[in-house]
Amino acid sequence: MDRVFRMLSFWTGIFAVMFYVGHMEAMAYLFLAQTIFFLGVGFLKLSERMYIYLFAAYCTVFFVGFTFYSNFILVPGFGH
Repeated sequence: MDRVFRMLSFWTGIFAVMFYVGHMEAMAYLFLAQTIFFLGVGFLKLSERMYIYLFAAYCTVFFVGFTFYSNFILVPGFGH
C-alpha cells in the first residue's frame, strides 16, 4: 500500500511540473504540496488500514474543499 502513495506522489509531481510550465503557479504549488504529502506518507510503513484511513481523509478534505470552491468562490463563465 505504501507503493500506491508513492505512485500518487509521482503523478501529482508530474501535474505540478505541467502546471508550472503552463504558468499556473498557484495550482503547481498546491500539487507540489500534495506530492510532498504523498511521498512522506509513502515512506512511513503504516498498516494497510491506516493507509486507507489516510486516503479516505484526503478524499473527504478534497471533496469538501472542491464543493466549497465551486459553490462560493468560482465565478461561472469566467473563461469566456
